[in-house]
Amino acid sequence: MAENKLFFRKTIIAGTGLFLCLFLIVHLSANWILLLPEETARELYNSYATTLRENLFIKSISYILYAFIVLHVIYALLITIHNRKAKPQKYVVNHFLQNSTWTSQNMGLIGTMILLFIVVHLANFWARVKLGMGEIIELDATGNLDVYEVTFSLFHNIYYVIFYTVLMIPLGLHLNHGLKSAFKTLGFYHKKGLRILAKVSLMYAVIISIGLGVIPFFVYLK
Repeated sequence: MAENKLFFRKTIIAGTGLFLCLFLIVHLSANWILLLPEETARELYNSYATTLRENLFIKSISYILYAFIVLHVIYALLITIHNRKAKPQKYVVNHFLQNSTWTSQNMGLIGTMILLFIVVHLANFWARVKLGMGEIIELDATGNLDVYEVTFSLFHNIYYVIFYTVLMIPLGLHLNHGLKSAFKTLGFYHKKGLRILAKVSLMYAVIISIGLGVIPFFVYLK
């Protein structure tokens, strides 16, 4: 019974994690709009943000996204607590990294750092745009909420830029380990396939973390 419960929790983490990996590809693609010339970037980014808010299908997907984030965090916390309780007593000689990587042994810490980033990020963007909290957002020339200006202003705060960029490091570590683990949890154990998966996971993690991490600096230098 305990093993079934643990497998169920890991399956939830794997499934929600893979969905979030797909979301990050879309999110990165959209954020690269910010690197275009300002006039073009403002119009495209604001139009994109309006579509996210008003399109019924996309709104439905966003609710699934929120639910999956919550489920991912809750079940990851449960797994972390379970692992700490099940961890055997430490010996004098600690064979650190002998059977697992530093990342796999510290996913709880890494996950907490990412959760901190998500909370701060949502408070600065999602809460303002979706909930209308904070300063009123003006309209652009086409009548859309000027979400570009919100982003542009925030990315001209050097402290937020550093915070955002530095937190992409634990995100990359989490993605590299998590993507491989998700497929293993779902039963993918082909020997050659796992080697390919390891390379794909690393490539994906590097592209997403660096891709997101450099955007605030490029906007800051605009």
